[in-house]
Amino acid sequence: MHKNIAILGSTGSIGTQALEVVDAHSDKFSVEVLAAFNSVELLIEQAKKYQPNVVVIGNDKHYSFLCEALKHEPIKVYAGQEALSQVAATSTVDMVLTSMVGFAGLLPTIRALEAGISVALANKETLVVAGDLIMELARKNGASVLPVDSEHSAIFQCLQGEQNNTVEKILLTASGGPFRGKSLDYLKGVTPSQALNHPNWSMGNKITIDSASMMNKGLEAIEAKWLFNLNPEQIEVVVHPQSIIHSMVQYQDGAIIAQMGLPDMRLPIQYALAYPERLKNSFKRCNFMDFQSLTFEKVDVTVFRNLAMAYHAMKRGGNVPCVLNAANEVAVDAFLNNRCGFLEMSSIIEQTIDKCSYVDKPTYLDYVESDSEARIVAQSIIKS
Repeated sequence: MHKNIAILGSTGSIGTQALEVVDAHSDKFSVEVLAAFNSVELLIEQAKKYQPNVVVIGNDKHYSFLCEALKHEPIKVYAGQEALSQVAATSTVDMVLTSMVGFAGLLPTIRALEAGISVALANKETLVVAGDLIMELARKNGASVLPVDSEHSAIFQCLQGEQNNTVEKILLTASGGPFRGKSLDYLKGVTPSQALNHPNWSMGNKITIDSASMMNKGLEAIEAKWLFNLNPEQIEVVVHPQSIIHSMVQYQDGAIIAQMGLPDMRLPIQYALAYPERLKNSFKRCNFMDFQSLTFEKVDVTVFRNLAMAYHAMKRGGNVPCVLNAANEVAVDAFLNNRCGFLEMSSIIEQTIDKCSYVDKPTYLDYVESDSEARIVAQSIIKS
């Protein structure tokens, strides 16, 4: 089946790799919508190449420039946050790939699912913030939420054909990032450039810092809870430095099924877009002679406190994961701009959770208010 794809976040790491998948399978996919927040020049380049029906720039300061650049193209041009959400529900779209960073990806995902459009989800914060709301919308409207994160894609693939078998637990693998095995004393003085130097993956700045602090794995654990209907006790994080095993599922008989391959995000992107098909590709193959030793380690949560805080938020529930996510976004931005140290990020997040209002059964508006409150509180902690 040919699919018309909307790519929200087309200029980022996931978005550009998704377009590589489209290039390789132009008989299977067409680009119906391209959307970005700030990278207007790359968006213009993409629009001219792929000729989508609609292009959206989230930052409306770039609207005039975008319109001028595309005035001779048969492309509708829109701007602003509301437009980003509206195009996710475009009737000519078969699937929405949401790869926008942070809380901004939540509303477009909601709009797509409300319209019964399946979502390939690369924005983990959407399920962290409002997993209950998102999964209920998908069930209610007969739409699918297909994971794009390599770990969740791996779990999803390991579950295929096992619908009648009980999952005992899942094992989310983590590379350990650039600071695997480092002490608290070492981490006190690390710089943003050091934290951005990931040993295995090429990702955007925010997710790379999250990987270095292990918050990324905490967010993934919360995401997995909602995607696969698990309890926190069924989700185990294991450090696997080679990043060849992307994650595993252990069934009630003790059997463990793993999904393996080279660290290449194009594979989980392609799997989500083409599901349930597996499309042939020319990506580099894994040669096990290059990886004769696959090793595993336990996470030191006394050094990487973010992972422990994420589990605390998952267990407490309500709006706490939303607060955790918002505080983390503020803290990461502060670290990248040299306004706080690497270890201070954990303290900012912890204090924000303690100070923010708790909501047991939040609505969408509660999530919006919690996100806003957490950002204000986190900023005040940084300035104090």
